[in-house]
Amino acid sequence: MMMKSELSQGYKVTPLGIIPKEWEIYDFDKIVMRPQSRHLPNPQIHLRCIELEHLSQGGGSILGYIDSAEQKSMKNEFDEGDVLFGKLRPYLRKYWLAKFGGVCSTEIWVFRVMSDICTKEYLFNIVSSYNFIQKANVSSGSKMPRAEWDFVSKIPILTPPLSEQEKIAEILSTWDKAIEKQIQLIQKLELRKKGLMQQLLTGKKRLPGFTGEWKKVKLSLLIDKISNGYTYDVNSGGNIPITRIETISKGFIDYMRVGYTQYVDTLENYRLLKGDILFSHINSIIHIGKVAIYKGEKELYHGMNLLLIRAKQTMNKNYLYYFLSSSIARKKVRSFAKQAVNQASVNTEELKKWILNIPSLQEQTAIANILSSCDEEIRLAQDKLAAIKEQKKGLMQVLLTGKKRVKI
Repeated sequence: MMMKSELSQGYKVTPLGIIPKEWEIYDFDKIVMRPQSRHLPNPQIHLRCIELEHLSQGGGSILGYIDSAEQKSMKNEFDEGDVLFGKLRPYLRKYWLAKFGGVCSTEIWVFRVMSDICTKEYLFNIVSSYNFIQKANVSSGSKMPRAEWDFVSKIPILTPPLSEQEKIAEILSTWDKAIEKQIQLIQKLELRKKGLMQQLLTGKKRLPGFTGEWKKVKLSLLIDKISNGYTYDVNSGGNIPITRIETISKGFIDYMRVGYTQYVDTLENYRLLKGDILFSHINSIIHIGKVAIYKGEKELYHGMNLLLIRAKQTMNKNYLYYFLSSSIARKKVRSFAKQAVNQASVNTEELKKWILNIPSLQEQTAIANILSSCDEEIRLAQDKLAAIKEQKKGLMQVLLTGKKRVKI
């Protein structure tokens, strides 16, 4: 990649600041069009369908194929090369340069370039840039806030000549490839861990040096405590961090998604201890049985709608956590969950009666150590992914603003 420092004589002053003299400024709706076509499924036609939840940063996964059974649902059509953009606020960091044609939910905007002004690759870089997403993050609607086209359509876009757009996109694609490669590595590491859990937590594969029989024991005999959390008024304010259902929605304790309450003496009974396991027992069925282990990084209290499970000293806490987070355990938990209209629940007494097949404490520790090493590998790979993304973000900041020029 070759760049040259910006030269004052090669720039001009605009309402957006100093930009290269060859560059133009267009409102977003002068660069893109939004195809308004809708597709009513035909029994003889099966199209690849993408829903909002399956849109990701830079990618998209096929939800399935839409057919006559979904005729009640009108869908947006998109073509290969269109840019898809999630317009609901929580999804404003989800976008994709379509690699195939299909249909998508109406909560996804389909952007199509004006070929004589902008290339599809450059449009994708604009839409995925930090500046664009920040500007687009103005929304309406209290229950489901979403970006407004009337506002987004008037976002001013810096637009270099097509030849420079192509070169910028070529440079940034190098980072995209590195990001994709790192994502694939993380997926492989996660798949390997899943396979090891399947073998080690069932005894199908034994570690060297361990031959003793495993014992069948009720969960109630393996734990010191299983209890509900502290009930508090979510609107009461305060500065004491306390868990919510959302706190463990990603399978770990997310300190960005805790609640806060006012301190009272009885709250000390709900202070989390290192090694405590939080268990989702009231939730939609897909989230029932999710767990996270508290590692003691920050002060945190046990809130409502999550169970706390505290292992005995004769039980390895990490082993119990890995077992409860396994697909084996999740499947079992869901089997005795009671389902209502909008949510499911697991009775504490049912959990206590659950019979687990448990190895010795020494073998538990050895298994937990191996799985902890897998987690550390995944964490390091995720850190590297975050670093690559940050590098690309910085590069986009200078290339898409003309602060650094590429040599054509």
